[in-house]
Amino acid sequence: MVDDMLKLDSNRNTRKLENGRQQESNGRLVDLQAVVKTYHGTAGTFTALKGIDLQVESGAFVSIIGKSGSGKSTLINVITGIDRPTSGEVIVDEVRVHTLSEEQIAIWRGRSIGVIFQFFQLLPTLTAVENILLAMDYGGQYSTAQRPDRAMHLLELVGMADQAHRLPNSLSGGQQQCVAIARALANDPVLLTADEPTGNLDSKSAEMVLRLFEDLAKAGKTILMVTHDNELAARAQRTIRLADGQIIDEFTNR
Repeated sequence: MVDDMLKLDSNRNTRKLENGRQQESNGRLVDLQAVVKTYHGTAGTFTALKGIDLQVESGAFVSIIGKSGSGKSTLINVITGIDRPTSGEVIVDEVRVHTLSEEQIAIWRGRSIGVIFQFFQLLPTLTAVENILLAMDYGGQYSTAQRPDRAMHLLELVGMADQAHRLPNSLSGGQQQCVAIARALANDPVLLTADEPTGNLDSKSAEMVLRLFEDLAKAGKTILMVTHDNELAARAQRTIRLADGQIIDEFTNR
């Protein structure tokens, strides 16, 4: 069902940045080379990532696991451009993210990356469908006329069409996360990232979200999911284990 409804544009193999540079994509969607991230603060210096090399193929569902402080969230933030690497290269869909200005990163992320948070981050004064429409307003990928139908299409995709006009606080945690996933898909991103997406959900809601991720991956979406739960991590096609800012293991689950 998701495969039919998502209607991924397999011919869309190029991305254009605001400054006119165009990057051609290939099978390797994410490519990190010798990435280091060091934070400097009043308490001293802390290196969260220590020479990370990581490649993720287009269409893969990858889980990232490790204990608290292992660098999982920092890794996701560097890939999405929320954090800049101290050194090394971050390339996503052939775009050299680490070389972009802040303005270029914001434009690129709005068009190319769908971010899913543990605590949903839905705007409380907007309905489910309005949260998705707002994301499309910022992304600029679809015309004003196209957006209402696409927003409802995405809510149907995640099983929330009948809740389109309800405010977030009237929905369960699982329902809010499904709306958040629909919002992340608003601009048909090349990459979905999820940082502990089930950490605030009961087991039934968590299962619903994981099944949705599996269906999206089958339909061709690339997903990077951070989790501390080994059982959830095993639902992905591939698992990467971090410890002390380094990749210490990776394996295929299926």
